[in-house]
Amino acid sequence: MTSTAIVTITKMMETLPESVQEQAVEHLRDFIAEMQDESEWDTLFERTSDQLVAAARKAKEEIAAGKAKPMDYDEL
Repeated sequence: MTSTAIVTITKMMETLPESVQEQAVEHLRDFIAEMQDESEWDTLFERTSDQLVAAARKAKEEIAAGKAKPMDYDEL
């Protein structure tokens, strides 16, 4: 089943010269790959957000208790 968005893009692409169609396809490939990466990142973030919040709370508690020290980037 083809969505209306795909039909619209197809009609728009058909109005372009073939060489421009190829350029548009390359841009769309890059854009879609980027959107897929962002979607994967969002999914991973959703799965780990509770852990990130817990780690942030622990860090704040350690800072408040004087257990933390500034990071020395030269030691990395």
